[in-house]
Amino acid sequence: MAFKHVNKGVKRVDAYEKVTGKAKFGADLEFANMLQAKVLRTEYPHAKILNIDTSEAEKMPGVKGVFTARDIPNNLFGVIVQDQQVLAEEKVVLAGDGVAMVAAESEKEAAAAIEKIRVDYEELEGVFDPLDARQEGALKLHPEKDDNQVIHHPLRKGDVAQGFAEADLILEREYTTQFIEHSYLEPEAVVVVPNEENHLVSVYGSIQNPYATRNAVSSVLEVELAEVRVIQNHIGGSFGGKDEVVSAMAARAAVMALATGRPVKMVNSREESFTESYKRHPYHLKYKLGATKEGKLTAMEIEAVADSGGYACQTPFVTWRSVVQATGPYEVANVKTDTYGYYTNNPYTGAMRGYGSPQVIFAQESLMDELAEELEISPVELRKKNMYQQGSVTASGQKLDRHTVSLNEVMNKAMEAIDYKKKYEQYSKKQPGDKKRGIGLSISFRGCSLGAEAIDAAASVIQINKDGSVAVYSGLAENGQGLKTIFSQIAAEILGVPMNEVEFKELDTSFTPDSGSTVASRATLIGGNAVKDAAEKLKQRIIDFSADKYDLSAEELALKDGFLYDGQGNRLATFADLTGEMGNSGILMSAYGWYKSPPISWDEEKGCGNPYFTYVYGCQIAEVEVDTGTGELSVINMAAAHDVGRAINPENVKGQIYGGVMMGLGYGIMEELELKDGVIQGTNFHDYMIPTIKDMPDIKPVIVENPDPDGPFGAKSIGEPTLELGSAAIANAVAHASGKRIRSLPLNLERVLIGRALHKGGK
Repeated sequence: MAFKHVNKGVKRVDAYEKVTGKAKFGADLEFANMLQAKVLRTEYPHAKILNIDTSEAEKMPGVKGVFTARDIPNNLFGVIVQDQQVLAEEKVVLAGDGVAMVAAESEKEAAAAIEKIRVDYEELEGVFDPLDARQEGALKLHPEKDDNQVIHHPLRKGDVAQGFAEADLILEREYTTQFIEHSYLEPEAVVVVPNEENHLVSVYGSIQNPYATRNAVSSVLEVELAEVRVIQNHIGGSFGGKDEVVSAMAARAAVMALATGRPVKMVNSREESFTESYKRHPYHLKYKLGATKEGKLTAMEIEAVADSGGYACQTPFVTWRSVVQATGPYEVANVKTDTYGYYTNNPYTGAMRGYGSPQVIFAQESLMDELAEELEISPVELRKKNMYQQGSVTASGQKLDRHTVSLNEVMNKAMEAIDYKKKYEQYSKKQPGDKKRGIGLSISFRGCSLGAEAIDAAASVIQINKDGSVAVYSGLAENGQGLKTIFSQIAAEILGVPMNEVEFKELDTSFTPDSGSTVASRATLIGGNAVKDAAEKLKQRIIDFSADKYDLSAEELALKDGFLYDGQGNRLATFADLTGEMGNSGILMSAYGWYKSPPISWDEEKGCGNPYFTYVYGCQIAEVEVDTGTGELSVINMAAAHDVGRAINPENVKGQIYGGVMMGLGYGIMEELELKDGVIQGTNFHDYMIPTIKDMPDIKPVIVENPDPDGPFGAKSIGEPTLELGSAAIANAVAHASGKRIRSLPLNLERVLIGRALHKGGK
C-alpha cells in the first residue's frame, strides 16, 4: 500500500519550538500576582504526628498562608485505591510524606518559612521488606486493612503437579529487581490559577495524564469535574512518573490558590523530586520450571512479590500485567502463577515505562538460558522449541489467531543484524586473558493497550477551517513520545492535505474529549484510531459534497496533496476552496472521532481469559565485554527487533528503540535507588547513576512490520517494549562471557565480580 504521509519519517511537528527554546514547560509559566509554594516533607518512614506548630512560619516575610491536612476538604486520593494522603494528618507512612505547605511571595521566602514549621513525631517501627510485610503477625501499615496485602492476582492453567511429574528436569530459581527512579530531565511543576474563565481552578504544568489530575483535584476539593480545568504544557520526560505525584502537587496548589485567591506555582527541585516521587516496583521472583530432556516445557510455577511502598498507587494494575506475562512468550500446558503487592514503609511505587514487564522478563529470560545450559542445548534452539507460533494458546488460555505472531521473525532479524550465530560460537570457545566477551538474547510478547484492567477507548475532534487548514484535538497527551506528529500524519493521510496544513492543539480538559491516561503504549493504537475515525467522517462528507457538485460518483473522486481529483487524475478544486465553500454553505466542518477496543475478558478469580486484543513481539540481543579480574562490564553492541504492526513514522520508532534500549541498559547494569530503613541514600544524579552517551553501545534498530487488523493503518505499539528486554539480554551475555549467572539487578561491578556467590537458588 502506497502512503503519502503514513509510514514516512516526517519531521516532528513540535521540533522547532523545542530546539529553539520557545517551548514553555511548567517551570516557565508566569501569571500575574503569582505565589510560590513549598512543602515540608517528613524524614521519618513511619511515625505518628503528635503536633504541628506553624505559628513561626506564619510570621515569616512574604508568607501568605501555611496549610496542613486540616485545611484540605478531602485528604485522600488515588487512581485505583484512595489511600494516598495529600498531606499526612495522623501519621506518615514513608519518608517524604508531605506534612505542611507554605505559599509565599517568592520561592526563597516559602523555603525559609518551611524551616520554621515544627512537627512533633512519635517514631514507629517500620516494615521495609515485602517478604516481611506478608508474614502473619506483621505490623499493619494501614489500619483499615486486614493485612499489608495490596493485591493478589492468580493465574491457573492445566495441572502443574502433573506437568512436573512429566518433566525430566525441574529447575528452581529466584531473581530480584531493584527500586528505580524515573530520571526525567524536567522535575515536576504545576501552576494553579483560581477562578479563571468560569472554572473554580485551572491547572497548568508538566502533566502526563491531565484527566487523572482533574479527577484527583476535583476529588480533593470536593467539587464537580466541570469546575476543574487542566491544560497540559510541554513536558520534559515522564516515563509514567508524572501522574500521582503531579496530581498531589496540583491538589496542594489548588487548596492554596483558593485560600489565597492568587495563582500558586510549585516546582520541585531534583532533590524534592527524588524524595517524593514514586519509583519502579522492586520484585522478588520465584520460578519453578519443568522440562523434558528434549527441552519441551511441561510446567511453570511462579510467585512474584512486589513492593508497593507506603501507598497502593498503581500496584493493582502493575502486578496484573506481570501475571499475564510471567511465563514469557512460551507455550506451557500447566501454569500456576501468583503475583502480589504488599505495603511497606519504603517509597511508594507506581507506573514506569514497562509497567510490570521488565521485572518478569528479566527473570523468565534468564531462566530460559539457565535451562538451556542445564540441557546442553543452545538458547535459540530452546526458545524456538517453545515460543508462541500462530495459533498458540497463552498461559491465560487465549488463542493467538487474530494477529501475526512474529516471534520467530523478530528473533531471526535481530540475530542477523548483530551476527549472533557467529559471535555465539566464537565466544563459547575458551578466551585468553581477563577480558572476555559474550552475547545473549531475550524475547518477549506484550499486550497492547490497557487490557482487561479497564475499558479502553479514546476520542478525537478534527476541525477544518475555512482556509483549508486542519486542527486536531485529542484527549491523549504528548509526553515527548511523538504523539502530535503521529496523529498529524494520520489526519493528513486521510484528508489528503500537506502536513504543514495540520495543527495539533494542546490538550485542555475544558474542550478535548476524555480519553483516559496516556499510558500502556496505547496512544497510537487507541488514540490513532480515534483520529482516523474523525478524519474519515470528514473525508466522506467532503467526497459526498463533491460528488453532488461535480455530478460524479464518490468512487471517482480522491483527495490528495491539497486538491480534489477526478478518476482521470484531473484537478477539480483545491482542498481550501472546496472546504471553504462547504463551510459557507452551512455544512459542519468538524467531526468527533471515537474508538473502543475489541472485546477482551478476564476472570480474576480463576486467572484466565483474553486480557488483550492484540500483542507486540520483540527480541533484543546484547554483546558485552567482561573484565573477570575487576568486574568491569561494557555493553558493546545491541540489536533490537520489534514488530510494531506498521510504523506510522519509522524515524520516530527508531528514536523509541534508541531511548528504550538505553533505559533498559541503565536498569540492567547501573541504576539502583539505595535505601536504608526506607530512607533514600542520595537524592541527586551525583549519587544515582544513569547511563550517559559514553555508556551507549552501537544500537541496531530493526523495525518489523506485520500490519494489525485493529490498528490505524495496521499500527500497534512501541514505546514500552523497547525497555523491557535489555536487562535480560545483558544478563545472559554476561553469563555467556564469564560463566557467572547473576540473578539480581543491577549487574554492577560487585555482582559481576562475585557472581554466583551472592545469589540463592541454583549454582
